[in-house]
Amino acid sequence: MITIDNYPDSHFIHRSNWLRAAVLGANDGIISISSLAIGVATASTERNPILLATIAGLVAGALSMAAGEYVSVSSQTDIEQADIEREKKELEEMPETELKILAEIYEKRGLQKETALQVAKELTAIDALGTHIRDELGINEVSQAKPIQAALVSGAAFSAGGILPLLVTLFAPVHHLEYYLYGFTILSLIILGIISAKTGGSGIGKAVIRIVIWGTIAMVLSALVGYIFGVNV
Repeated sequence: MITIDNYPDSHFIHRSNWLRAAVLGANDGIISISSLAIGVATASTERNPILLATIAGLVAGALSMAAGEYVSVSSQTDIEQADIEREKKELEEMPETELKILAEIYEKRGLQKETALQVAKELTAIDALGTHIRDELGINEVSQAKPIQAALVSGAAFSAGGILPLLVTLFAPVHHLEYYLYGFTILSLIILGIISAKTGGSGIGKAVIRIVIWGTIAMVLSALVGYIFGVNV
């Protein structure tokens, strides 16, 4: 017998927070480090400058990605907490007004006025603050910001993505290295697009096309900069 407890969850929205951070970090790592390596490779005939720039970019990028994600998501957390405190105060000072607001929300979602009011009363009696946080503020376990999780996932994903072009700069022939980097990066982006689409339950084609197009643009522009401003070192 299938019940709520053993019914399989076929939705993917609960993965949205960490999946967004992981895909963004890995994508940024692959494209940023590849673009950097390509830019230097088009201006250099030796491996050492390319390798040095790639390693420096990988370390700086991973730390920057983690720090930036932490600060960004922390700001969202601060806003959420401020709204929750404000809502708590409003529930204490004007409970009847807050009850009407809740009933209006349910009425706008399609319930009859009397039913909406009854639902609002019953949910308020169970957990007034939790109900308003969820239905009035729109904050839930899925959407709630998690700064540390986002920072760790982004930094680790950037490092994982950035290591791939680093391996190319280590082992691929220096002659025409930029072409090896481009080919390997496109292959990596295609794989990343497929993985992110599968994990998120979305269409593979759209995810792959989007990630490959923007990755190609970034690498072509980086190579152009290397050709224009490069000197043989």
